[in-house]
Amino acid sequence: MISVKKYWPDAYAESVWSIDYEKLYRMGYRGLIFDIDNTIVPHGEPSTAEADALIAEIRAMGFQVLMLSNNSIARVTSFVANMDVLYICNADKPDVRSYEEAAAMMGLPKEQILCIGDQVFTDILGANRAGIRSILVKFIGYYTEKHIGKRRRLEKVILWLYRKDRRAYNRLGMIEKESEDGKKTA
Repeated sequence: MISVKKYWPDAYAESVWSIDYEKLYRMGYRGLIFDIDNTIVPHGEPSTAEADALIAEIRAMGFQVLMLSNNSIARVTSFVANMDVLYICNADKPDVRSYEEAAAMMGLPKEQILCIGDQVFTDILGANRAGIRSILVKFIGYYTEKHIGKRRRLEKVILWLYRKDRRAYNRLGMIEKESEDGKKTA
């Protein structure tokens, strides 16, 4: 029997914008590995001023940031042009070697690194196999992504099982920002 637990993230967030990065820093994390497409921007879209500002803010907190993408060098270098970040392109996620290379490039132990991505079959599986904690974010652009529709349907089943296991669900605790009224922000 195939275990679905290898696809389970350590936490789930609505978006990269809703994550409380200051809290993650207080928890001892110092490195963040980000996926690009459907995590920060819709698939194939260029970076935005908002994305550039978010990454600059995260770096100002003291985080090392690395973009880990299965995309080409042209796509990745174009995306990070206004960011002071490390990157790995053609990463062949979920290959463990790319995550190990990311940790080496950041000069950090895996225990201080989090991977943030939108796909359980690449971002989360690769991080889990490499021994790196992970945060799954709600993907951007589902309705425009016809070629991964079957995977997304299977992800829904995996995430339903993940949410049902109280020991596994949100092992990092509440990692999303809260508004003044105590509710999660989106």
